[in-house]
Amino acid sequence: MPLSLSTLADQVGACCAALAPLLTRLEMHVFAAERLHGDDTKVPLLARGKTITARCWVYVRDDRPFGRDAAPAAMFYYSRDRGGEHPQAHLATYAGLFQADAYGGYGKLYEADRKPGPILEAACWVHARRPFFVMADVEGAARRKAEGKTPSVISPLALEAVRRIDALFDIEREINGQSATCRHAVRQKLSAPLVADLEIWMREQRAKLSRGNDLARAMDYMLKRWKSFTRFLDDGRICLSNNAAERALRGIALGRKSWLFAGSDRGGQRAAAMYSLIVTAKLNDIDPQAWLADVLARIAQHPVHSLDDLLPWNWKPRASAVAAVAA
Repeated sequence: MPLSLSTLADQVGACCAALAPLLTRLEMHVFAAERLHGDDTKVPLLARGKTITARCWVYVRDDRPFGRDAAPAAMFYYSRDRGGEHPQAHLATYAGLFQADAYGGYGKLYEADRKPGPILEAACWVHARRPFFVMADVEGAARRKAEGKTPSVISPLALEAVRRIDALFDIEREINGQSATCRHAVRQKLSAPLVADLEIWMREQRAKLSRGNDLARAMDYMLKRWKSFTRFLDDGRICLSNNAAERALRGIALGRKSWLFAGSDRGGQRAAAMYSLIVTAKLNDIDPQAWLADVLARIAQHPVHSLDDLLPWNWKPRASAVAAVAA
């Protein structure tokens, strides 16, 4: 039977209200991490006669790359704009490592005298690699030539930069999942010399390029933040990339084609709450639909003192729920 959009929206709102205690527990778990991944993406918001661009922010806890067994989780927030006050509010009580892009709104988070403690920036090497890869797209150039189009010029300097950065990622693949101590030892032995050589090479090449050159901009992006890019050498907990946050946002990027826009600020807030729960379930290899159906049926009678049992990484479905899924 057809259901109106307002009825469906009210049902989502009722789910958010029922699951609010779990969302609070999830938020506490995420911000208890030693290291967080952070990112944001656009969310079209319905306005009078048009849509405007709102934002959805995500903070991901994932300790698996350095051998910890804490459950991975993601916390999403909605805002009407991309002002720096939003991540500053989200992370107001957090102190630790933060892996993100170079968005200027994060700047105040890295101030040395920040309370309740410092946040240390860990830059993303994937972000740094992208502009070099675009200028060194050998495969794309060959494809355009085969199609009779004018091939783009391949930059040998960009190609060399990609080769050097990829060598670091090759090392990371071998130590992914090992302890922070082991990762630190391997990085000091294998990665540190490569990073030192990369800096020397990049500064030599940068001196030969004009300010407006695309390669110069790509190099400046890294060299101006070199301390943040090289922090991973001294801390085995840091990842080379911010892919954990980007993967968490993938569902929003794909979903925009289906739901087109958020109908209101309240709708955006509800969406952020549901994304937090659904993405966290997926991170823990739990079927979000089965988990939500079971938890919504149980939570009203569930004892408050054992609320954590309903979090995705602790959840054990009832026998009736298992039978329903099997049927």
